Amino acid sequence: MVWTRINAIDDKMKLYMISLGCAKNQVDSEMILGVCKKDLEIVALPDEADVIIVNTCAFIEPARKEAIDTILQMADYKKNGSKLIVCGCLPQRYKEKIEKLLPEVDRFIGIDEYANIGEIINQVLDRRCHLDNDFLFTNRVYSTPNYMRYVKISEGCMNHCAFCAIPLIRGRLKSRSIESIKEEVEKEVKEGAYEINLISQDTTKYGFDLYNKLMIVPLLKELVSIEGDFRIRLLYLYPDIVSDELIDFIKNNPKVMPYFDIPIQHSEDLILKKMYRRGNREFLLNLFAKIRKEIPNAIIRTTLIVGFPYETEEDVDKLIEFINEVKFDRLGAFTFSLEENTKACDYPNVISQSTKQKRYERVMLAQQQINLEKNKACIGTIIDDAFIVGYDESSFMYVARSYAYAPDEIDGCIFVAAKYELQLGQRIKVKILDCDEYSLTGEQCE
Repeated sequence: MVWTRINAIDDKMKLYMISLGCAKNQVDSEMILGVCKKDLEIVALPDEADVIIVNTCAFIEPARKEAIDTILQMADYKKNGSKLIVCGCLPQRYKEKIEKLLPEVDRFIGIDEYANIGEIINQVLDRRCHLDNDFLFTNRVYSTPNYMRYVKISEGCMNHCAFCAIPLIRGRLKSRSIESIKEEVEKEVKEGAYEINLISQDTTKYGFDLYNKLMIVPLLKELVSIEGDFRIRLLYLYPDIVSDELIDFIKNNPKVMPYFDIPIQHSEDLILKKMYRRGNREFLLNLFAKIRKEIPNAIIRTTLIVGFPYETEEDVDKLIEFINEVKFDRLGAFTFSLEENTKACDYPNVISQSTKQKRYERVMLAQQQINLEKNKACIGTIIDDAFIVGYDESSFMYVARSYAYAPDEIDGCIFVAAKYELQLGQRIKVKILDCDEYSLTGEQCE
């Protein structure tokens, strides 16, 4: 993630920040910068900084390794009197361990300390700055382009999946009020945001802790009432609470993109049961069939885990059959990573990493073939809601997305040959002329 310099005033202390992990972490980073922006100059290079902040992810082992490697890299940029602060999931989960492991760090800040983060940074900087504690969703330095925003509607999770450490890190579900979220979205739409991405650990569970019932549809009703030209995307939906009411609302409200991001983790009943996941293969097949019947242009994305304890080769064969039957529009997969203090630690973990990798490659190959088939079907069609997200120097073409493509390059993109110079966020029509497994290529049309 690249942070641009703002308010370049020479006598201000300089701050460099790097944010790792998911979009939810990214929102936290933007809010931390919001606290700091009045008294610190935010710079784009670590060697210019008097204080470096690393916001970490600790979801799985590769994320922890990336976090520690990044911390050590940033420590090399420390100069006389400069400070290194590490916050986020890593210190929240492993603070005592990493304080001994990483003496280069001047202060570790857990997620549960964010309400006082301005005061903590003041203390680290020996009160050379005077930061307030306005750690607010409406007080951020955005790292996303103006046309796109992430809106975090809740924190934590009420599910207890056997493989997942999120509840151990982020705690139980803590939803924001509908009024708070609406205020944020109104502000962002007024500032020119077109794509509003609602995120949380479990977006379908939104509001249950505050209102004692599922409130994602009442929230959406409030958001679509906001005046302006914008679209809402829902990310991270738990399958068994993707209700008929939610499907019907998306079907009948053009301000909500028909994009269903529903991580299922697996298709086979025994594996789902061992994962502590609700639902089964038949339920999932019926859910996806229902979405496609009600909303033919819906995009369905899922995420899978392969190599979970008890998984057999036959399970993988059946998983691939399931993938070929559903024909997901988007699919991501991970090899199972054993996380301490999760239920999976009680299971026999006998599947080798090489076997996990082979299963992963089989799953992804099956999905690549589906991707290519679906993309070929787009040739000759016109996409009328494409919006420009970048420019590819190697091909001399613009890069675009539509409702069918989530941010952060997880879904691929559309390459566009333009008739004239285009601007970031500009919406155009594109006629599709070619494709590969992950991208479409086309030309701008009127």
